[in-house]
Amino acid sequence: MYFDEPLRIEEHAKAVELEFRESMTNRVQKGYILPKQMEVLSSVQEILAKLEETRILALSAMEFKNFGIRFLRRFAVSARTISSYNNSFPELVKDLNHFKKQEYRVLLLSASATRAKRLASDLMDEGLTAFYSEDSNRVLQPGEIMTYHGSVLKGFEYPLLKFVVISETDIFGRQQRKKKKKTYEGQKIQHFSDLKVGDYVVHESHGLGVYKGIEKVEVDKVVKDYIKIAYRDGGNLYVLATGLDVIQKYASSDTAKRPKLNKLGTQEWTKTKSRVKAAVNEIAKDLVELYAIRQQKEGFIFSKDTVWQQEFEEMFPFEETGDQVLAIEATKSDMESPRIMDRLICGDVGYGKTEIAIRAAFKAVQDGKQVAYLVPTTILAQQHYNTFVQRMKDFPVRVEMMSRFRTAGEIKKTIEGLKKGFVDIVIGTHRLLSTDVVYKDLGLLVIDEEQRFGVRHKEKIKQIKDDVDVLTLTATPIPRTLHMSLVGIRDMSVLEEAPGERQPIQTYVMEYNEEMVREAIVRELSRQGQVYYVYNRVNNIEEITNQVARLVPEANVAFAHGQMKEHELEKIMFQFINREIDVLVATTIIETGLDISNVNTMIIHDSDAMGLSQLYQLRGRVGRSNRTSYAFLMYKKDKMLKEIAEKRLQAIREFTDLGSGFKIAMKDLEIRGAGNLLGERQHGHMEAVGYDLYCKMLNEAVKTLKNNKKVEDDFNTYVDMDVDAFIPPQYIVNEVQKLEIYKRIASLENEAECDDMRKELKDRFGTVPKSVENLIQISLIRVTAHRRYVTEIKGKVGQITFFMEPYAPVHVERLPELMAKYKKALEFSAKGTPNFVLKYKKYGLIEKEAELMMSYANKMLEDLAILYE
Repeated sequence: MYFDEPLRIEEHAKAVELEFRESMTNRVQKGYILPKQMEVLSSVQEILAKLEETRILALSAMEFKNFGIRFLRRFAVSARTISSYNNSFPELVKDLNHFKKQEYRVLLLSASATRAKRLASDLMDEGLTAFYSEDSNRVLQPGEIMTYHGSVLKGFEYPLLKFVVISETDIFGRQQRKKKKKTYEGQKIQHFSDLKVGDYVVHESHGLGVYKGIEKVEVDKVVKDYIKIAYRDGGNLYVLATGLDVIQKYASSDTAKRPKLNKLGTQEWTKTKSRVKAAVNEIAKDLVELYAIRQQKEGFIFSKDTVWQQEFEEMFPFEETGDQVLAIEATKSDMESPRIMDRLICGDVGYGKTEIAIRAAFKAVQDGKQVAYLVPTTILAQQHYNTFVQRMKDFPVRVEMMSRFRTAGEIKKTIEGLKKGFVDIVIGTHRLLSTDVVYKDLGLLVIDEEQRFGVRHKEKIKQIKDDVDVLTLTATPIPRTLHMSLVGIRDMSVLEEAPGERQPIQTYVMEYNEEMVREAIVRELSRQGQVYYVYNRVNNIEEITNQVARLVPEANVAFAHGQMKEHELEKIMFQFINREIDVLVATTIIETGLDISNVNTMIIHDSDAMGLSQLYQLRGRVGRSNRTSYAFLMYKKDKMLKEIAEKRLQAIREFTDLGSGFKIAMKDLEIRGAGNLLGERQHGHMEAVGYDLYCKMLNEAVKTLKNNKKVEDDFNTYVDMDVDAFIPPQYIVNEVQKLEIYKRIASLENEAECDDMRKELKDRFGTVPKSVENLIQISLIRVTAHRRYVTEIKGKVGQITFFMEPYAPVHVERLPELMAKYKKALEFSAKGTPNFVLKYKKYGLIEKEAELMMSYANKMLEDLAILYE
């Protein structure tokens, strides 16, 4: 057995033992303990005594004594770590010259052979005799410097052996791997992982049914997987797993209400769909027109970044995420362009939206413009004010605040300063919208969580918006589908990448249990942290605070709620921020924006009474540092939860990932986000066809209008070929994963995406079987066929039929040219649905037939392009 730092291990084990003993003593006093529960844990002494009998190798950075186990032999290894060169090549060359003189053997490791070769030639240019070798068995000679393709986390030196290894990260620092940005085109839901048997689904041509699972069907010795959907009055529909992109999971904001199923073979679904389509086209037209008008208005053109701007940005204490960098660049280029900015920054709680606003505000002030930062709550105003003042303290920028926390005299002074232009940045609640607030030269308006303002305030915001640059921040997820429909209509930046070192929040849903509350608080205090205890009723919050104080007498417990006097509330908040209070019992006033990185445990009392988005926002108040954080969602003992409350708690527990506010199951949030952007009138239409299909329709309508094409009757393309195209049960055993992969393969759009898919499959499940490769090929055939207006491809060995969309914009005069290419092998019929029949010579070997059929289908689709040129 190996021990890494034995003294640390012993110290941690003793802490666990002490915590357990205290907890058990407490339970004995309360009288709820099971027989033998005290003996569940072995003591540290017992464990060490047992380990005496095994072989042990312990590693420690320092010499140590007084450990519970006696070691027979000790070895001292003389080793040093390599200090970082931070991109300083001259420093590296200096050290290498020193190593060479001392006759050290030096090995430099690079991430790729090309980089290793380049490093060797760069060192040669500096007068060092360095060389690159691919021979891993080569024994280095004293004084040699060799570069090699490989990697270690950090370099090291063995002075006694005169051997040193230097890694690329020691020289150039850690390279942030750039994530490949995908551009999404309306959502074909990729994560179908939350689709279970019995869930409601929408088929674009047949309407609302119930998902019944995957069934394997063999026809003419060809095996295929079908998705079974049940409809009203006993109708069943089998959909080929390759055509999964026409199925969406039905989502509506009212999860408790059962939707009405459609009946196969009737007109009701067609009517619903055309009603929604008309509404969607109308809103798409409004959006596109609104955008065109805004494009024509000219705004102030801000100048390029100054030296001060660069200095200011370098003072940001954290590393920006890739998404943040993109959002900052986009915001700046909006400000530097002649048109008025109206950008929405949408990101999960704690993903760095404020930093983008701070940089934009600083940029505006550089050009002598004023900035107004509008927030929904007083506490949030205070928090942002502190952040701005802190970040801008080294620069001549005057920041003021207007909220209930300011006296009438202070507010009057600020208003005066705004009018005369002395105040550069003002942060405040809706007080900023009052008629007495006049700016000398307002250049930027930042709005935090616009949807939390009332209708009257929103109207006032609209008036200000007309001729200044606007940056809106929101944590309510704007769904990707909608995001795509609005690309180029509403400028939007989405922050999905978690800040480095963030840990997911460990979430527990349980009955209220005093022992658990005590344990959670004590554990947090033992690591010098603080705790939020959310209790959402003002009338007896004091009573609950005393109860918590009795449970944990060693903690300093206080309470806060929105009905307190401003200064009293401000005082408590300051004490909490300054760590004078350990546990803050509060109502949901802490929901928005409070950013205290030392608070990493949250207990929510009666969590079943809260909405999903509220729980999600609340939980986002913890876990804002690199520590593991905990959220305990509690409900009353022995209470039967309502089904909808149970679903909500279940959902929040499942989504502990960072950035999971963007997950598909967060429908109640997303539909709310959609409502905020499109207006409530569209809500009913979303309910009618399901959220995802609605977004897909909106996306298509916007695209059509922007490209000035007429709205075509949309059609789906089906491919049914005698090819083994399925995922073998032994390749992906889990049904849910299998369905997700089917869905993703069905939504592949091009060869690059197919390559990514193959790599991922190989990485997750092993070598890609032939039947899965066929599935990927068929998916590509379907995409090409759709572009060529083919509605269905039926393939039997020796013959493939291509059914065409009757309204396809073909050049009929080109038909003879196409027919001539294939001579008698190709027939065309215009009866009923126009179709081409391609006959070809069979191969004779079953395994080769599939390849032959797919290659003929591809060639024919390629040649069909003649008709559209």
